[in-house]
Amino acid sequence: MTRPSGQEHPASPRDRRRALALLACTQFVLLLDTSIINVAAPSIGASLDVPPADLSWVANAYLVAFGGLLLLSGRAADLLGQRRVFVCGLAVLAAASLLGALADGVPLLIAARVVQGVGAAMAGAAAFALVLTLFGNGPERHRALGVFAAMAGAGGAAGTVLGGVLTSWLGWESTFVLNVVAGIALILPAPRLLPRGTAAAGAKEFDVPGAVTVTAGLGLLAYAVVNAGGAGWSSPATLTTGTVAVLFLAAFVLIERGVTHPLVPPSFLARPTLRLANVLAALWQMSLFPMFFLVSLYLQAVLGYEPVLGGLALLPLCAVVIAVASRTDRLIARFGPRVVTGAGFGLVTVGMAWQSLLSVDGSYLVDVLPPSLVLGAGLPLVSIATNIAATVDTREEEAGLASGMVNTSLQFGSVLGLAVLSGIAAADTGASSAAHDTALTEGFSTALLAGAVPAAVGLLLAFRLRLRAAHGTQTHQDMTNPIKTP
Repeated sequence: MTRPSGQEHPASPRDRRRALALLACTQFVLLLDTSIINVAAPSIGASLDVPPADLSWVANAYLVAFGGLLLLSGRAADLLGQRRVFVCGLAVLAAASLLGALADGVPLLIAARVVQGVGAAMAGAAAFALVLTLFGNGPERHRALGVFAAMAGAGGAAGTVLGGVLTSWLGWESTFVLNVVAGIALILPAPRLLPRGTAAAGAKEFDVPGAVTVTAGLGLLAYAVVNAGGAGWSSPATLTTGTVAVLFLAAFVLIERGVTHPLVPPSFLARPTLRLANVLAALWQMSLFPMFFLVSLYLQAVLGYEPVLGGLALLPLCAVVIAVASRTDRLIARFGPRVVTGAGFGLVTVGMAWQSLLSVDGSYLVDVLPPSLVLGAGLPLVSIATNIAATVDTREEEAGLASGMVNTSLQFGSVLGLAVLSGIAAADTGASSAAHDTALTEGFSTALLAGAVPAAVGLLLAFRLRLRAAHGTQTHQDMTNPIKTP
């Protein structure tokens, strides 16, 4: 990757490791926030007398803002400086979290969650871009992305545990206060550990029409998908919002073809490896993100686990994610990202199908733990390998844009997967004439089996990956071959 003039990097490998630790902890906090609120939601509803329909938007408002602003935030990091956007995002997240902790009604709480999503999009896109900037193509970056994947898995599992502990001991407000403390703790060392960066060419001619249309389009699309989970895919609100979102995105494509400094250059989207990698990123999230939600519900609603124990039950999966992530760079070096990606999707497909074999009188050790370990092994393989493929031919001045795109794909995959699979579970449960627990189990099983479908599609598509160098030229080896250490 060619560095723009004025871009400073930490002087030593030790400094880069410290910077990575800071960025990985940020990833942990952001993923934690997507799951911790689900556990705290019932307490929020009881405390503020929030009806169920409004309570769902305490969680969904964050997802809509997060998903809608990731692409813009990534490009802003390129144009305005990655560290600046990173610090500003954390500051916005911390301030919004304080507002949420002090909220005395649902309108203020939902507004706080929206602003939290804005801050999370800025910090998340900039953090990933900084990893790409700090670590060049090759094994060093693969190891860094492995750390990122491990922290993402740990954050998702820890959110379930901490949500139960904090809500039970300190009240739901403490889940917001946690973000305030974490945000401040991450901001303080940022100026010392992270490269300052400079504004890229074109920053003074920012593509305002492109920024407005893509943000509106992605935000409305996220709203339509999230709303479909409750109102249904054929409801007027879902169809209307989805149609308007498509129109905004179509306008964005037309605008990008005619402006001098496009927010997303058409040549960037023309790279086939990048497009396919982003599709694969969305597919694995469509399978795995809803799995955490559905299995947690099964443990609590059918097997009778307390929320804290339901979260702790997913920690073995998290441990496997961390263990495999730490070795994924070696697997990629030996077998190549294409084979590793295919193997990861194969494990996810098998794991989801196995996890669907739930029984109403089952147990954690038989019904949940074994398939969850298989899924834990597959998660870092697909995560790291698709991130490598999505960024392998990215120039440094495009790091934020590449980050925004892959994070947007991941976010929309998770939102779409949760909406579809939770809808399948609810529909199957409602159509069953069996006893309540049996009907619930049937619904969860059907949804988990459906979750194996995106993974199976990803398995088929993974073998179409080809490694391309920067500027779109074909390298001497494709992604079936080992990656050589420079």
